[in-house]
Amino acid sequence: MLKDKISKMLPHLNEKQKRIYLALEAEDLGHGGVKKVSEASSVSRKTIINGKKEIAESEANIEDEVNQESEVDIFRIRKPGGGRKSLNEIDPGLFSALETMLEPVTRGHPESVLKWTCLSTRSLSEALKKKGYSVSHTKVGEMLKEAGFSLQANSKTLEGGNHPDRNEQFMYINTKTEKYIKSGCPAISVDTKKKELVGEYKNGGKELRPKKNPRPVKVHDFGNTKAAPYGIYDIGNNQGFVNVGTSCDTSEFAVFSIEQWWKKMGKKQFPNATKILITADGGGSNSHRNKLWKTELQRLANKIKLEITVCHFPPGTSKWNKIEHKLFCHISMNWKGRPLEDYETVVQLISAVKTKGGLKVKAILDLNEYEKGITISDEELNKVKIKRHRFHPEWNYTISPNK
Repeated sequence: MLKDKISKMLPHLNEKQKRIYLALEAEDLGHGGVKKVSEASSVSRKTIINGKKEIAESEANIEDEVNQESEVDIFRIRKPGGGRKSLNEIDPGLFSALETMLEPVTRGHPESVLKWTCLSTRSLSEALKKKGYSVSHTKVGEMLKEAGFSLQANSKTLEGGNHPDRNEQFMYINTKTEKYIKSGCPAISVDTKKKELVGEYKNGGKELRPKKNPRPVKVHDFGNTKAAPYGIYDIGNNQGFVNVGTSCDTSEFAVFSIEQWWKKMGKKQFPNATKILITADGGGSNSHRNKLWKTELQRLANKIKLEITVCHFPPGTSKWNKIEHKLFCHISMNWKGRPLEDYETVVQLISAVKTKGGLKVKAILDLNEYEKGITISDEELNKVKIKRHRFHPEWNYTISPNK
């Protein structure tokens, strides 16, 4: 009974109130009361005895009609100067020693004990102990918090070289896109999504599952079977098409994916189109330097009898490509936490992508084998009917079908 009573009462009391309450309980029990209360509350006997002394002092002060200053002292939880002193007061050099281990002087600093290592509170605590400071990792964490430090991940903000005509190229692409859409011609954004491991491997993110029943996957991600999703995003109609490749991500694969989009979606959407605008990154399988990309586009232009204009984004600005934040991000959200067990799963999960904004996606599986390292001669490149634009001709060009 006593243990239940105390356990219900203590959570509602502060430090001083706990001492006094337990002391009163001990007094009610009489001889041996301190021991019984100590066992029932898991509070030391010394604390309960201190509570008895506080009660006696309080009664004495009231009888002697203490002054106002003494009355204030009655309501203190601890006596003036009570409690542990801070480590900074005990050893003023502790924080300065800790500062020498922190950013930005940590990596490569000649006096740093932890250079080129991860700065965890435990490793900092061990390093301080080697220097003669007795401090726990918990206290190190408190000191770092007081100093304004917190755990932070890397921030992707460095884009590399900032081309002087970057903004002008953005405006050029935007103007071209609006012009094509208004004229009833397709303006598409293309790119290859990150290759994904196919099999029972861990996929980033979480999914709703029965409690304590996570989906089992392989411990190691040592798979050779990969899917290369090449996406085409129709900017004007907010529609996506993904060709899931099972081979290499080459220019031949990229242009074949665009051809499949035109055959299965674009032709129906733009029956009267005379030209196509493609916005793409400056690197990868659709690089502006890639000769195979241009010869394959010539083959496509000849086949579908349409003029193909390509506008590349400047170096280091791929995240401005619309397909990244209009299509690929929704695919990643849709399959988060789901292992991509086979190619059919990949295709089905991509095809199931829908958004409140009306995005619809079609996906197909491409079983073709694409060869790496195909060399295009100057003679073959000269057969490409290419017209380079005045503004940055290396980024902006038009390929017309050969008669």
